Amino acid sequence: MNILLVGLSHKTAPVEMRERLAFADSSLTDALEKLVDHDTLDEGLIVSTCNRIEMVASSPADPEKGIDRLTRFLCDFHDLQPTVIDNHIYRHTGLDAIRHIFRVASSLDSMVVGESQILGQVKDAYRHAVEAGTVGRTLSQLMDRTLSVAKRVRSETEISHRPVSVSSVAVELALKVFDSLAEKNILLVGAGEMSELAARNLVEGGASKIIVTNRTPERAEAVARSFNGSTIAFESFHEAFSSVDIVICSTGAPASVINAEETKRALRSRRKGPVLFIDISVPRNIDPKVAQLENSFLFDIDDLESVVRANIHEREAEAHKAEVIIDAEAHHFAKHIRAMDIGPSVLEVKEILAQLAISEFQRNRKRMGDLSQEQEAAIRDVLIPSLVNKLSHPIIVHLRTAARNGDRSQVVEELRKMIRID
Repeated sequence: MNILLVGLSHKTAPVEMRERLAFADSSLTDALEKLVDHDTLDEGLIVSTCNRIEMVASSPADPEKGIDRLTRFLCDFHDLQPTVIDNHIYRHTGLDAIRHIFRVASSLDSMVVGESQILGQVKDAYRHAVEAGTVGRTLSQLMDRTLSVAKRVRSETEISHRPVSVSSVAVELALKVFDSLAEKNILLVGAGEMSELAARNLVEGGASKIIVTNRTPERAEAVARSFNGSTIAFESFHEAFSSVDIVICSTGAPASVINAEETKRALRSRRKGPVLFIDISVPRNIDPKVAQLENSFLFDIDDLESVVRANIHEREAEAHKAEVIIDAEAHHFAKHIRAMDIGPSVLEVKEILAQLAISEFQRNRKRMGDLSQEQEAAIRDVLIPSLVNKLSHPIIVHLRTAARNGDRSQVVEELRKMIRID
């Protein structure tokens, strides 16, 4: 049984091509049923996301024939000529296909190494294929091992531990200022997408209350509703500095909207710990002198992006550890598949041994004297099968070992040697 994979990703194809070749959820079952023809391909699943489209299949046929079937199916289903996609797709068989799907599920092939979303997408692809009835013994074992390997990578490395988005880094920096975000209050100065995303991450990290201010009150009210928060007039937002713990600023203004003098006056009436200012505006909207005020911490977009770069570097270092795990797991599973694929050889061994035993029984039947029908049936149906099982056991063990260490032709050659077939 051959494991095959044909696909394209953000690394090999532009978004326009990925959009043309994507499989919508509504058409996925139909696609799976058409993909598996029970001739060239007997099992299949499809992973289709915004960043990749991949078809994984098992085939009893020659690997090249299976790869050709997958490629033609992708073109036919989307009504494209093969020449249109040839420069964008990759093709893997055997060990390379196994290693690739392990890497994908473990997020080593993702746009952001270590992101967690792809594992859920692979699980969904597996579930769709199971529901469509296009997954059998081989792909079931492959996907079970794939999910297991992805979990092992996450538990044995720190590949996903460090945030690599500006909004996530805001949480990391906040935790460096405060031991905990529980009960911390946030003021959003400006209601843009970046500040809203940063606030959402902080709330998920434990912050409890959101106040929003914006030059357009309607926008402030809309964002506040999404957090069950409140609003404050843009002209008087400095008054909130005495009660909030984190200020996130992104207004799109061409100059500072939070200056040092007004901030200093507002902080005089503050009775609790420090205030963390996060400026994610370009150009900056918070006067850099705010960082010099007592009980004040200021991080701007450059600070956040430098942390992002450092965290990406850390993830890349952890990715090397993950590659070692994946390589070992892929080789182990490839051996398992080869051993599992000796089924036809095992049946052949048992059939030949049974034929030899029955032939010898019939040749020596007269020398056994009178036997009742029950006795003959017992020899044929009980004794001979039992003898065949005992004789075939060491042969099967030998075949399985040969299969793990070589290809099917070596297995057949071992079989011929053991049962003296010339």
